[in-house]
This record gives sequence, structure tokens and C-alpha cells, in this order.
Amino acid sequence: MTEEFNPQGAENLVAMPSLRDATRTAGAAIANQFAQWGKVTDVKAFGSGNINDTFLVTLDSSEEQHFVLQRINTQVFRQPKLIMENMRTFTEHVHKRLQHIPLNRRWEVPRVLLTKDAQDHWRDADGSFWRAISFIEGSQSFDTMRGSHAKEIGYALGMFHNLISDLPSEKLADTLQGFHITPLYLQHYEEVLAKTSVRKSAEVNYCLQFVSDRQTFAHILENAKAEGKLPLRLMHGDPKINNVMFDTATQQAVSIIDLDTVKPGLVHYDIGDCLRSGCNPAGEETENWESIYFDTDLCQGIVKGYLSVAKAFLTENDYAYIYDAIRLIAFELGLRFFADYLAGNIYFKVKHPEHNLARAIAQFKLTQSIESQETQIRNIIKDMK
Repeated sequence: MTEEFNPQGAENLVAMPSLRDATRTAGAAIANQFAQWGKVTDVKAFGSGNINDTFLVTLDSSEEQHFVLQRINTQVFRQPKLIMENMRTFTEHVHKRLQHIPLNRRWEVPRVLLTKDAQDHWRDADGSFWRAISFIEGSQSFDTMRGSHAKEIGYALGMFHNLISDLPSEKLADTLQGFHITPLYLQHYEEVLAKTSVRKSAEVNYCLQFVSDRQTFAHILENAKAEGKLPLRLMHGDPKINNVMFDTATQQAVSIIDLDTVKPGLVHYDIGDCLRSGCNPAGEETENWESIYFDTDLCQGIVKGYLSVAKAFLTENDYAYIYDAIRLIAFELGLRFFADYLAGNIYFKVKHPEHNLARAIAQFKLTQSIESQETQIRNIIKDMK
């Protein structure tokens, strides 16, 4: 009932032939299947995602003027019905919780919109899988981190985790089995290494030694889960900055979107990924490796925002493994990039043959920066408890 494990992840598989240039008439015909408040007046390509085809639909309605229409990439999400079942289960749960939680600020969760015959998806004549979700009006997202964003990004992830913390993990299907299970990525790397003739260089040798030195560490979160120290909960799966929506007037976080990867897992994977990506001002694509560092000021802001709403469900053990999660996810991504480089750049899109090697080194340098500041990072977490 679940996706097959792909050790490189799903996010960079070849996309389906795009319909972003579909005619307005064809787009409107599909949008009309979900339009229950008015007539479709416009359909245009929306967002910068590279997996699903996404459109913003405009209606001539005073009730709801827009909604988001998406064609799901079934090469990545092979069981889209499970994706929709998951989304309906947790969004309905969150909407009910929000009715009983007094908030002094705006917070919204996208709603799954039904077709006119009460289905959560529509298949067109070609068999493509379409769905519609509500649009978060008066909001925007950003592709790069600003200092003022840090606390709000942490708040967004904390609020997301808080609102689903009482939803049993078994209520949702695991639609991406193996995702963020670092030992499985390490196993894949070792299999690639065993059958690959590695062309040695200073950069390759650095990566080989870096991974070798952290073989045992790769198991730290999974061991904690197996020992009952960290519980299986629900996780977002992709809590990067451009999935956080900000109110255009207040600049406060108002929603976290891109919910296809919500699944059972460890909240530490989300925490680690959010901090790994958010606290690296140099970005993932730089080849100026000496400029890479983990910004503890940004870390402090994100952790402060996160814990302001996550304290309600975190345990002592949860706090104890936050630093390890930050370090591990940076290492994990570097491991994935390096394994793909050794395998011949099969999964991640590259601009040149050494691209994945450069990306791996960037993540390993970030990991080193995190390791060199372990005491400070642990103190930030301790002081925020």
C-alpha cells in the first residue's frame, strides 16, 4: 500500500510532459470540475515547483475568488489516491482542532476541494490525476531566507507539528517509504561504491573519508526510534522556506503548504531539514566552500519560533536529539549527492559532471560547521526549553 523506496528521493525524477502551456479552454474545462462557487474566468501557471503541474484558477465569485489546480506527477507519487486520503485525513483533523484552539493571529490550512460529484480528484481523458486545493489569499512565499523570517519559519513548522501531534501516525499511509532513513541511504551508497570504479581526486577523497568517519552516526535517529526514545509521529517531509506562506500585510507566517509528503516519521527529520536549509546563507549550490557556515543567529530565531508552539508535545528525549537531527540531515543530503555522483548522476539534475560532487562537499562543509558549533547549538536549544 506504500511507495517503493527510492534511495535518492522522489524530488528530482523526470517530470511528466508538462501541461503548463495548455490552452485556457482546456485548463478551464478541468477547473470547472472543481468550481462550485462561480464560473472559471482564468487559469494560469502558478508557482515554481518542478514535480506537479500547478495552476491558479480565478472565479467570478464573491465567496472564493481563487483556488489551486494541480496535475499530480504519478511518476513520483505512484499512488495518488493515498496522497489524497492522507491529505483529507489530516486537514480535516486540523480544521476541527482550529475550531477549539484560541489563536491571537492568522493561521490557515489548505482545504481539499471536491468535484461536483463529491470526489477529491478528477481523471481526464488521458488518465491524468487532477486535484484542487484552496488558495491562501493575501499571502506570499520567499525562496531565500531573511533574518526577520527565522522566527516565523520556526513558528510555522511548530504550529504544523502541534496541530497534528494528537493524530495517530497509523491514520496516514507511508507514501514515501524509506524517505529520510539515513541508514538506507548509507546502504545504497555502499552498494554504489562497491561496484563503481572511483576516479580519485582531492575532492573525492575528502568525501570518501568524510562518510567513512560518520558510518556509525548515520544510525543515531533510527536507533533512538527503535529503542523507544523517539516516537513515530506525523511529519511534513519538506519544510523548506518557500513552503511557508507569509501574510502580505503583517509578514507573519500564516500557513505551510506542499502537503504531499506528509507521512509517519520523526519530527526531527523536519526540524533538522528546516534548520539545515534555513541556516546556510551560502545556499546549496555554492562552490565557494570556504564561505559555507551554519548561522547560529538564524538557528536561534528558528528554534525560538518552533518551540514557542512545540513545547506542548515535545519530550525531554525530543530535545536531546535536536542537535543530532540538524547534523544528520546535512550529512544525509551530502551522502545522497555523493552517491549519485558516483553512480553517474542518475537522479539529481546536474549542470555539469561534477555538480553533484560539488553539492556533496557543500553539505559536508555545512555538517562540519554544525559539528564545530555543537556546544553553542545545544545551548541554544537548552536555553529555549
